[in-house]
Amino acid sequence: MRRYARRTVLSLPAAAISFLVSSAPAFADLKLCNRMSYVVEAAIGIDDKAATATRGWFRIDPATCRVVAQGTLTADRILLHARALGLYGSSPIPQGGGDTLCIAPENFVIAAARQCRGNQTPAPFTQITPTQTDDGNLVAYLAEDSEYDDEQARLAGIQRLLVIAGYDASPIDGVDGPKTQAALNAFLKSRGLSADAVQSQNFFTTMIDAVQKPSATGLTWCNDTPHRIMAAVATDDGKTVTSRGWYRIDPGKCLHPDVTGQPKQIFSFAEAVDAENRAIKVKEKPLNWGGATPLCTRESKFEVNEQGDCSTRGLAAIGFAPVDMSSGGKTLRFAMP
Repeated sequence: MRRYARRTVLSLPAAAISFLVSSAPAFADLKLCNRMSYVVEAAIGIDDKAATATRGWFRIDPATCRVVAQGTLTADRILLHARALGLYGSSPIPQGGGDTLCIAPENFVIAAARQCRGNQTPAPFTQITPTQTDDGNLVAYLAEDSEYDDEQARLAGIQRLLVIAGYDASPIDGVDGPKTQAALNAFLKSRGLSADAVQSQNFFTTMIDAVQKPSATGLTWCNDTPHRIMAAVATDDGKTVTSRGWYRIDPGKCLHPDVTGQPKQIFSFAEAVDAENRAIKVKEKPLNWGGATPLCTRESKFEVNEQGDCSTRGLAAIGFAPVDMSSGGKTLRFAMP
């Protein structure tokens, strides 16, 4: 039985999380600022006199900040766990962390976070030491190896969602140009939006909503089941077959995997999972949608460019199904049997 325990737990590598460090005591509001090209969700841990509590999720768009703890904060240690939204699929690899604390699928406050109960699951948390700003507050930055500033992070975040939505805005580099503007203008026109909408505080929500609806171009997955679905996509450019996952598709939602270029063939695999990320079974058989083409995957997020000898490389071979893209767009709807 496959388990997807690590597929939606973590998404940010230790090397790619940057914190400004200071020895200042934590006595004011704590703010997290996102300089990544991903919309992230964060959870914090408060370790105080041997009692540890966690709370989450705090969604933070690129180039924005969010207060995650208000007022006097007398903690021995502050810890962080962050993840990118599931729609990104092959987002950054899991971060490391010296502490394992409990989280929950939806918004949560867990008072005793070292012993998980019910639908809580363990996740690695990293200790942080935020810097004190001139106004007395505390701030920590989430950053990628690209070291974007705020303006670059916002543009890279828009580019990334445009690509997922089926528009050619690559490369995702935070640099403006004719290609990015053409893709952005096409997106705005298709949604009946003015150019001013790009500066709206809700623009990332608008883009995410667009990604989660069927599209006339590219590949779209739609989840018509009552279960969460984890999906993977593979592309064959004539030289290399690349498999990539996992993308989380919530019930009633659609999603476009980020397929760039003009691949000669696209493949798809999807599987329904329960609240503990175990494969759903119907009549003793896993509820999945695949085919006869074996390609390499792993339980955590992955991108694999070589498809031979999966098992000897610690990977699992799963049967993918070819997708007919001859009409320019294809929607695969996953439903109960």
